[in-house]
Amino acid sequence: MAPFDPASAPGFLPYARQWIDESDIAAVVEVLRSEFVTQGPAIERFEQALAGTTGARHAVVVSSGTAALHLLAVALGMGPGRTGITSPITFAASANCLLYAGADACFADVDATTGLMSPPALEAEIERLNAKGSPPGVVIAVSLGGLVPDLPLLEMICRKHGWELVEDAAHSLGAVYRKGDETHQSASCAHTRAAILSFHAVKHICTGEGGAVLTNDDALANHIRRLRSHGIERPVPDARPKDAGGWYNQQVELGFHYRMTEMQAALGRSQLTRLPAFLTRRRQLAQNYAEAFGESRFRCVMDAPHYDENSACHLFVVHFRNGELRRRAYDWLAAEGIRSQVHYLPVYRHPHYARSAVYPPLDGAERFHRGCLSLPLFPMMTDADQARVIASLEAFSARMAP
Repeated sequence: MAPFDPASAPGFLPYARQWIDESDIAAVVEVLRSEFVTQGPAIERFEQALAGTTGARHAVVVSSGTAALHLLAVALGMGPGRTGITSPITFAASANCLLYAGADACFADVDATTGLMSPPALEAEIERLNAKGSPPGVVIAVSLGGLVPDLPLLEMICRKHGWELVEDAAHSLGAVYRKGDETHQSASCAHTRAAILSFHAVKHICTGEGGAVLTNDDALANHIRRLRSHGIERPVPDARPKDAGGWYNQQVELGFHYRMTEMQAALGRSQLTRLPAFLTRRRQLAQNYAEAFGESRFRCVMDAPHYDENSACHLFVVHFRNGELRRRAYDWLAAEGIRSQVHYLPVYRHPHYARSAVYPPLDGAERFHRGCLSLPLFPMMTDADQARVIASLEAFSARMAP
């Protein structure tokens, strides 16, 4: 007998899921009936739409958000003898990409409430590496749960020390942040050399798997395009050997096979037209949660939640008073068919990192992780679904109250 899968049970509520409608299906079917299914016009149309949405000059779509991070690490010169810095509260790919390129990964601590990279912690980590004689590297600042870190201040610190700043914006398509009176989009690259997006099924828009690199740097965009396709380029006619025809191409560096398909691009572009509606619904759900859990009857088990109207609301994270309460709440919800999730185990705690280097625990990361729990939040979620989550946690709070 197959093991029981709670996701197949009636009334199961996931913590996140995609929303594919008939317009998305029609967009994919149109490509399937067309001449191209790999690198064709749908790719370019999706890239142009992404650039228009984010405000970045270039968008280069690839096979996953992890691929986007890897390509950036390589294109920005990360390799043996180099070190990159990222957040410990993130999916491991934000650090893994540095290891893929042959570089080392280090971590700058985060704010214990938001989980976002702390500028003072970043400067302290850069100064620690400087004292060891490490050359300048890349900082991958992670936008978490829909919130964007203080990119203007992080940029200032990086410029001061000669480091490159990249935004991992996998959680924040559609979020905004401010510098003085100016408002900027996440992934616009207004304060970074580049940014990445993910189009995994639980993200703001879905292509199944997929990602993108955003940048305002023409040369970097061209380099990423070459790297995503084996490092091959087709030179202009006067660069061909005399006996070569229009078929001629050459691999000028070691690249990768990180291309997106036409079907994925068509789905992504269709989904992107619905992003404003997706964001409106996500923000309404997040506001509902914030208002409900701000009430005193939940205070015996959790802190007041953090809510920011500028967030893209990828996640809604509540913080329980301790790890034991968090575990019990997770189990309580699961017993009622409600899936929650923890974002994230600090990367340095993963066995691979614990084996390969000694990373001291970071106070902000440990405090954020200790009680964090992400509740169901996705545009298809109904008001009744949300009321069910709130009622379940209300019952849990009543049971746990002293």
